[in-house]
Amino acid sequence: MLFWTALSLALSLRLALAQSGVERSTTPSAPQGDLLFLLDSSASVSHYEFSRVREFVGQLVAGMPFGPGALRASLVHVGSRPYAEFTFDQYSSGQAIQDAIRAASQRMGDTNTGLALAYAKEQLFDEVAGARLGVPKVLVWVTDGGSSDPVGPPMQELKDLGVTVFIVSTGRGNLLELLAAASAPAEKHLHFVDVDDLHIIATELRSSIADAMQPQELHAKEILSSGFSVSWPPLLTADSGYYVLELVPSGKLVTTRRQQLPGNATSWTWTDLNPDTDYEVSLLPESNVRLLRPQHVRVRTLREEAGPERIIISHARQRSLRVSWAPALGPDSALGYHVQLGPLRGGSVQRVEVPAGHNSTTIQGLAPGTAYLVTVTAAFRSGRERALSAKACTAAGQRTRVPQEP
Repeated sequence: MLFWTALSLALSLRLALAQSGVERSTTPSAPQGDLLFLLDSSASVSHYEFSRVREFVGQLVAGMPFGPGALRASLVHVGSRPYAEFTFDQYSSGQAIQDAIRAASQRMGDTNTGLALAYAKEQLFDEVAGARLGVPKVLVWVTDGGSSDPVGPPMQELKDLGVTVFIVSTGRGNLLELLAAASAPAEKHLHFVDVDDLHIIATELRSSIADAMQPQELHAKEILSSGFSVSWPPLLTADSGYYVLELVPSGKLVTTRRQQLPGNATSWTWTDLNPDTDYEVSLLPESNVRLLRPQHVRVRTLREEAGPERIIISHARQRSLRVSWAPALGPDSALGYHVQLGPLRGGSVQRVEVPAGHNSTTIQGLAPGTAYLVTVTAAFRSGRERALSAKACTAAGQRTRVPQEP
């Protein structure tokens, strides 16, 4: 009862303020944002590679609008321990930031990227370090592809807080791990490039960062068949108000779901939803300080997750065979496939990783005339897996004729 009374009062206040011509949006007209560069400064990177990366970052920030009312930048090194080269409030001009980047020295040590990501999270939201409330947050991680500690959990925490993550990999790296770490879509936020060719992506990446620095709105992420998450920029604080979230299946107002969240919340996950269904999500910031407009987003859940329904064995040779399956799932729902193959009578098992969107692979190094069990497992972003198995047999080897004695 108290909740609905408070909501009614808030709506009355909203109407009165609107009638009096009060500003309905606090979105600044000038582009603002906090941009943090995370550079691999460990001993796994040569001095030459680090110098090229440093040159690339300096080229990247050239021409960006930095200043107290515009963009701010910070640089953090990845090493045995994270190190801040400069914080957001240390330099107020683009030229000063470029000079500081050129003067940065390699730190060496281990590649503890996970530890550095946790530190970056503190810097991005720490007002003492010059971070600002309610502006877009962007992380640009330049790496040779390796890390001595786990990257996934701290990176997910950053993305859950609304940070847009760009990754530039100058090494081979683990494709699936980097795909999971970068913001979606991957083709815009993940770049693989040789260290000598970094300049090729500078213009494109600068444009993508500019897009990410535009005023943020309520948006959906991690969309599955049974649920999805929504996140929004920090519009309130814990003591300045609260949020009301509403979820409505398209055309079904009687089944509206509501959730009240504290003012320091920036995300929420809806679960137990229907697959392949449109949902309308509304965010109502209820502030006792200023009027903030509602935000809306429409989200469609994915179709029910389905694993491989048919396995096809082709091009069976003496020491290789090709495995195909249907259907091929797109990267929106599946992380990829695990293909396992082992002899029916026992022996070593081969395992091949196949990225989402592909539905075939060739297995090499097999024994002639041998029966195998092939298992194709689809791994989904929800953590679930679906598998299907089939038997396969390599071609028999030709018999060797033994010469007869005269």
